[in-house]
Amino acid sequence: MNEKLTKPYDPKETEGRIYKMWEKSGFFNPDNLPERHQLGKPFVIVMPPPNANGDLHAGHSLFITLEDIFTRYYRMKGYRALWIPGADHAGFETQVVYEKQLEKEGRSRFNMEPEDLYREILDFTLANKSNMERQVREMGASCDWSREKFTLDADVVAEVQRTFKKMYDDGLIYRGLRIINWCPKHQTSLSDVETVSEEQRTPFYYFKYGPFEIGTTRPETKFGDKYVTMHPDDVRYKDYQHGQKILLEWINGPVEATVIKDEANDMEMGTGVMTITPYHSQVDFEIAERHNLDGEQIIDWRGRLLPIAGELAGMKIGDAREKIVDKLRSKALVTRVDENYTNVVKKCYKCNTVIEPQVKEQWFVKMKPLAELAIAALDKKELTFIPDHQEKVFRYWMENSIDWNISRQIVWGIPIPAWLCDDCGTSHVELDIAATPKCSKCDKAMRRDADTFDTWFSSGQWPLLVTNYPDGQDFGTYYPTDIMETGHDLVFKWVPRMVIFGLYLSKRVPFHTVYMHGLVNDAQGRKMSKSKGNVISPSQLTDKFGTDALRMALVIGNTPGTDLALSEDKVKGQKHFANKLWNIARFVLDNSAEETAKPRSITPGDEAILKNLRAAVESITAHMDNNRFYLAAEEIYHYIWHEFADKIIEEMKPRLREGDSASPGGSAEDRVDNRQSAQYTLRVILETSVKLLHPFMPFVTEEIWQILREGKSLLMVEPWPQS
Repeated sequence: MNEKLTKPYDPKETEGRIYKMWEKSGFFNPDNLPERHQLGKPFVIVMPPPNANGDLHAGHSLFITLEDIFTRYYRMKGYRALWIPGADHAGFETQVVYEKQLEKEGRSRFNMEPEDLYREILDFTLANKSNMERQVREMGASCDWSREKFTLDADVVAEVQRTFKKMYDDGLIYRGLRIINWCPKHQTSLSDVETVSEEQRTPFYYFKYGPFEIGTTRPETKFGDKYVTMHPDDVRYKDYQHGQKILLEWINGPVEATVIKDEANDMEMGTGVMTITPYHSQVDFEIAERHNLDGEQIIDWRGRLLPIAGELAGMKIGDAREKIVDKLRSKALVTRVDENYTNVVKKCYKCNTVIEPQVKEQWFVKMKPLAELAIAALDKKELTFIPDHQEKVFRYWMENSIDWNISRQIVWGIPIPAWLCDDCGTSHVELDIAATPKCSKCDKAMRRDADTFDTWFSSGQWPLLVTNYPDGQDFGTYYPTDIMETGHDLVFKWVPRMVIFGLYLSKRVPFHTVYMHGLVNDAQGRKMSKSKGNVISPSQLTDKFGTDALRMALVIGNTPGTDLALSEDKVKGQKHFANKLWNIARFVLDNSAEETAKPRSITPGDEAILKNLRAAVESITAHMDNNRFYLAAEEIYHYIWHEFADKIIEEMKPRLREGDSASPGGSAEDRVDNRQSAQYTLRVILETSVKLLHPFMPFVTEEIWQILREGKSLLMVEPWPQS
């Protein structure tokens, strides 16, 4: 017996050594694969780049496991399998993480020079990036590190900026004064997908506004109200004419209000009348735009009232709300208050600060023509979703797309290549920033736009960027990619952007299949969070039970798109499975010669066993080909443990003992043939089993293979078993 098999399986001793052997082989790079692979077609998968701002979490472990299963399976099938890794600078998210660190140090980014803040975040990110890459390796990821990309690599930055210039020239990007989502804490605008909507109980106030009754949850926005709107078909207000002026008493004294008839008013809601605050409401802004109405900012960028609020100026809006109501009550303008009103409130997805709608000049992408490209690709069946119901979600977001704000008021990101004139408001897009341009309208010197791109603007181009679009050799060979594996929560965030950029720039979808996994929750099915104290660290689990055990626990029972409950006991159970396989290998090698030759004859019973093995291979392969990894893993598990170990090995033990015969009175020659048939059958099952299991549990299977073949070949490039 090989001396390694005399010891229990030790993941800590094995995994680092095996991974170094894989990397040294060069086979993670498809250009270096054996000849049988070079004759095959490419299989390409792109890693969703983890944010380089902290340790990997359980969700990262899941996507790494799934994508490595894809890659190892297709590599064994003879494809030129390429898995391209990367890391995301993660703009706003990383800056938020670093700002928390600054807060602990008693510092603020608002008191720092932008260049100094950028340099500090860069050092922080690169350190985390290195740590993150180490953790990806520890998960067994067989990705091609020679092709790794970072979203702040110089070539990536240049290409992202060129895309911006092309879209601007094509009329798909414009700069405009529009309502945006503003985070008062972090002082930046956010896109709709960077906000979360929460239901909460909020008092709903009803006020007397001249002859009308209006309702609102936000009295703090009402200082500037001078337009009262109603539906043109609302018979209750047929006596009021569009444009009519009405003098009335309001918060800080008399105002002249103008009647506006607009179909945006909901006649069924409240009294059907509302006042509008164009600078702090999307609906109100759109009404003002339609009727060319003016407006005024009531709340500043920090979430405090401006001088229009009189004696309440400078007060936080949350503190001022009841004071405003009290003031209106003193004028007998409060008619009633509903204390149990359920309101949907938008919040920043990172800090939970209530979003303040503000009017700000920003860069926007026209989404409608791009979304139409994505819808056409769906209609032509160029894109498949797993699970298929996610296609409906994707389609909904494309059919109801709104223009995308890509400006961020943060330093950590890719600079927007634009120049602005503060005198006349002209903007100029220019990739060459060597010299300060003069304004084409007023001839004044322009300033560089200080904003950076929304992270999704760069990561949305990821499949193109990692294959070196437009002129790189990889782009011609490995684009479009095959499968995009990612979380189901990104079906309306990242996936649409990759699809539209791929179609816009290359005229092809960037991948033909979107495989979506669910969230990894705790054992009780609750979302993991530091505040709940239920975060499961992948590194702690792998240190305790081994990487293979965690990988298998993440796959078995995990249907696509469904959230997974992960417990330590589940991982522990898969460690027992790895040990079981190790003991099976020890038994087989202890009871057979090295590389057992095929015997003169195989017994009918062994023929039946091998026939069943072929049927298992066929079933498992069908699951793999149809991306049913959870079923393939479960079938492999049950075959190895319950069929191979519990049944086949136990039934063969008497035949393997010296002197036992196939049947009473059998000759010595019969006994030899019978024993050799058993040895051969066990060896075939073991080698086939470790091949089938390799994509799921690569370390223990590779270690066993090295012992079986005395280090003469690598399991990771062995052919997948044939049925």
